[in-house]
Amino acid sequence: MLNSPLARRTRTSLLLLALVATVAACNKPEEPAAEAAAAPAADNLSAGPVAYVSTQDAGVEVIDLVTMQVAKQFDVKAEGPRGLAVTDDGKKLIVATKDNESISVIDTATGEVLQQINVGKNPEFVRVSGNYAFVSSEPSSKGGPPPKPGEEEDDDDDEEKVPAKIAVVDLTKGEKIREITGGPETEGIEFSADGKQLVITNEADNTVTVHNIETGELIKTVQTHSLGDRPRGIKVSPDGNTYLATLEFGNKFLVLDKEFNVVRTVDTAETPYGIAYDAKGERIFVATNKAKLLQVFDANTFEKIKEVPTGNRCWHFSFTPNNKDILLACGKSDAVLVIDAEKLEVTKQIVVKNMPWGVVTFPKAMGSLENAK
Repeated sequence: MLNSPLARRTRTSLLLLALVATVAACNKPEEPAAEAAAAPAADNLSAGPVAYVSTQDAGVEVIDLVTMQVAKQFDVKAEGPRGLAVTDDGKKLIVATKDNESISVIDTATGEVLQQINVGKNPEFVRVSGNYAFVSSEPSSKGGPPPKPGEEEDDDDDEEKVPAKIAVVDLTKGEKIREITGGPETEGIEFSADGKQLVITNEADNTVTVHNIETGELIKTVQTHSLGDRPRGIKVSPDGNTYLATLEFGNKFLVLDKEFNVVRTVDTAETPYGIAYDAKGERIFVATNKAKLLQVFDANTFEKIKEVPTGNRCWHFSFTPNNKDILLACGKSDAVLVIDAEKLEVTKQIVVKNMPWGVVTFPKAMGSLENAK
């Protein structure tokens, strides 16, 4: 019978079983694969190509080079970050911080500041070679813009004569181990093609100096005043046969041979700063500050190929690791411009506030602050 006690008990049991199964299904934990798929993209950022942008009024912005968007920020735990470099394995970012006279060593996976190492007054550029960081400084810098071409500098201050030091930091030990004496205001740093020499631009005394990288001994001094003042950027060609140095108040760049003899000068737009070759060594790129241009030259003939309109106070730039784009930090535009490296056109503007200063990538690429590995 359908309404017998046995039938009623059977229906009740089936309903209870169905209810238990439903509750169990609702409480079932998510599959591990689903959890992995839901993980934030930023957690896996170090696995893909990234750009690190120092901002003088804040910290370091990290740009995901797949999406071309700012993905995270690093707090450098100090004021005035400027020069920066990444270690060869990409695990550490080294950032010069002006106000506390130090470099911050940052874990790129977590953004944690692992250590702050004192390097000297007013640190600016950072270059890394193996386990060592080389940091330029400007102990005699008074701040503000330098004098215009033709104007005399104020020599009354004794501090003007203070020689700068290139701090050499052992990143394994986490300490400064020695110093190399440069000019009153050291600026750009470059390694010679064989890695045995350090080439430095000294903006306050208008020289490019070459030093033994192990001993710090001065090997050669190139005077630039008769050609142009304020040497800034310095870059070696991919084949190691040529060095370039921008003369900010000469509106040109110097071309030096591998023995550091001046071969020629090349005229640029107003106040050139950052300079770099492309990866093949076929083109030269120069960021001209006041002219608001990225100029492109043929590396063999030195003929100008094109000028790309940029923004305000664009000093430093880097190619992306695939060499398809150029990232140009424009401090007073609060932006990083993305420039197509073949079409030589601006394709995107990434908002990066707080005065972006310099940019490097990982994997490493050619740029005004770095060379590809």
